[in-house]
Amino acid sequence: MTSINRFIQFNNETVDTRLLNRMEQLARALSSAPYLRLSTRKLWEFRPSEGAVSMSVFWRHRPKEIEQAGYLSDIYLISAGFWRHFSLRSWRRFEQVETHLPELAAQLLLMAEEFRLSDRITAERPGTKHAFEVREKIVTGFHSDQLEQNRKKGFWADAFLNAAYLKLRGKDVSLNDELDPLFLAWTELFSADSTADSARTIQKILPQLEYLLNSDALHTYYTFGEPAEKMPPPRYHEGIEAEQSEEEEEIDTIEEWFQSWHRETELNDAAALEYELERGDSKLADGGREEEGAGEVEQTGTGESQGEHREDNLADEQRKDEKKPKKASGRFGSANDGVVYYESRIEALPFDRQQLQQWRSEQAPYVRALLKEMQKRMQQRIESERTNLHAGRLSKNLLPLVTDERPKPFYRKTAPSKQLDAVFSLMIDGSASMVDKLDETKQAVLLFHDVLRSLKIPHEIAVFYEDAYEAGDDKQPNYFEWLHKFTDGMTDHAAEILSLDAHEDNRDGFAIRWMAGRLKQRPEKHRFMLVFSDGEPSAYNYADNGIIDTAQAVSETEKMGIEVMHLFLSGESTSEEQAAFYRMLYGNKSVSADSLEQFVEQTLRLLKRTLHLVVQAL
Repeated sequence: MTSINRFIQFNNETVDTRLLNRMEQLARALSSAPYLRLSTRKLWEFRPSEGAVSMSVFWRHRPKEIEQAGYLSDIYLISAGFWRHFSLRSWRRFEQVETHLPELAAQLLLMAEEFRLSDRITAERPGTKHAFEVREKIVTGFHSDQLEQNRKKGFWADAFLNAAYLKLRGKDVSLNDELDPLFLAWTELFSADSTADSARTIQKILPQLEYLLNSDALHTYYTFGEPAEKMPPPRYHEGIEAEQSEEEEEIDTIEEWFQSWHRETELNDAAALEYELERGDSKLADGGREEEGAGEVEQTGTGESQGEHREDNLADEQRKDEKKPKKASGRFGSANDGVVYYESRIEALPFDRQQLQQWRSEQAPYVRALLKEMQKRMQQRIESERTNLHAGRLSKNLLPLVTDERPKPFYRKTAPSKQLDAVFSLMIDGSASMVDKLDETKQAVLLFHDVLRSLKIPHEIAVFYEDAYEAGDDKQPNYFEWLHKFTDGMTDHAAEILSLDAHEDNRDGFAIRWMAGRLKQRPEKHRFMLVFSDGEPSAYNYADNGIIDTAQAVSETEKMGIEVMHLFLSGESTSEEQAAFYRMLYGNKSVSADSLEQFVEQTLRLLKRTLHLVVQAL
C-alpha cells in the first residue's frame, strides 16, 4: 500500500475526487454518454479506446473559483462542442496534406476549432458564458507571457501560435514584418461555420508559413489525444464467413467514434459466448460430439439421498465453488474491469487460547458497558400502552368527546419489538502494510464481533486484498476471505479472527462495491459498512484512478441507503493532510486512531455511534 506521506512534496498532490466526480457527471450528461470516464492530464484530450476524456491540469494551483471555471470550460468544450460539432472527416483530410510543420498545423486547427466552438456553446447555452470569460482571461495572459519568451528564444513557430491565439481575442500583437501579414487571412476564422472552414483558412496560410519557418513548433498547447485513424479493429471469428463491404462506414463525429469503441468493448465481454454460438461446444473432440464422452468428468451431481454422506458432499461442493474465480465484468466500476476475484472462508489456524482469553477479559468491561447503555436506551424508547392522552392514536371509545369538558380520546401503543433492525459488515484491508498492526486489528475486530453477537445483530466480517505478484494487464486477482458470514448467525469465530494475516495490495473501491452488493440484499432497515484500512488504495494500475474509484464507490453505496464509515489505522499521529485525504474519500465519516492502543477505543466509538442511530429509530 502506498502512503500519502511521499518523499517529494509536489508528488503528494491528490485528486479532488468530489470535484472530478461532479465534472464526470456533467460530461456524461452533456454528451449523453453514460459510459464516459473523466481524468486529468496535461492537456484536455480524447481517448476513445478507453472510453475516456481528460481535462487539463493547467487549472490547478489557482484560486478555487478560477480552477472550477477552468475545468467547467474544458468540459463544455469537450462534451458540448467537440463531441458532436467537430468533423473527423475534415480533420483526416487536413492531416493528409504533406508539410514539414505538422505540429504547428495540427495545433492551429484545434485552436481555431476551440474559438469557433466556444462561441457556439455560449450562444446555445448562455449559462456557460462566465466559465469561458474566465478561461479567456487566464489563457490570454498565459499566451502573452509565452509569446515574449518564444520570441526571445527564436522559437518562431511557437510564437506564431501564441500570437494567433491573441489575435482571435482582439489583441494587437506583432511578430515581424514577414509573419504579420498572415494574420489578415487568419482573421477569416471569425466567420467560420465548420471544421472544413477552419481547415481551409489554415491551408491558405500554411504554404507561406512553410516558406518563412525553418522548424516546427516545440511546445504543445493543444493535443487531440488518440489519432483519428485509430478505429476499432474488425471482428472475425473462426467458423463464420464475414461479408466485408467494399466501402467501410466512415465515422464523422467524436460521438460516433466513442460509440464504436464502446460497442467493441461490450462485444469483447461476451467473446466466450460468441465463440460458443458460432462454433458449437468449444470442447468438441476432433471426431465430433460422439467423441466427447471420452473426455474427463468435469462436474458431478448430488442426489437427494438421506444418507450421512450427503452433507459432506454439499460441503465439498461449496468449497469447490469458492475456489472458482469470478469476473468483475464491468459490475464494479470501470477501474476494475480486469479483476477476477475469489471468495472463501479464512483457514482457522492454531491460536493462543490464553491470549484470546486475556483480550476478551480486557474488553469485557467495554462490552458490558455498551450493552447496558443500549438496553437502557431501548427501554426508554419502549412505552407501554397509555390512554386518555392529548395526542397519539385515536381511540375507538369516542364517548368522552361528548361527555367530557376536556376530552382525551388518544392512546399510544406498546413498541412491537426490542430487536435492533440493523445489519453490519466489516471490511478489513489485508495489504502488506498491515503486518505491524495485526495484533491491534485482531483485538478491534474481536470487539466488533463480540458486541454484535451479544446484541444478536447479523454481521459479516471479510478481509480483502489483491495478489500483486499475479496481477497484470489481462487480469488482477483479488481475494475475499470471510471471518464471519451472515449465515453463521451468532456463532463465535474468534479462531478465524486470530488467523487474520497481511498479504499484498488493496483495491478499496472494488471491495466496497462487492460488499455493498451483499448488504443491498439484506431486509434490515439500517445497514452499515465499516472499513478498516491504513493508507491509500494501492493495486495494479490503481493509483490516482484508485482514489477516484474509491470515492465513487462510497458515494454509490450511500445512495443505496448503506452508511459507510472508515477507521484509519495508524501507528503515528494523524496529520491534517491525511485527515483531509480521508475526508475527501469518506466525507465526515472517517475517524483515525493516532496510536496502536486507540484501535479498540475508536472501534467502540464507531459502534456506539451507529447503534445510537438505530435505537433512536425504534
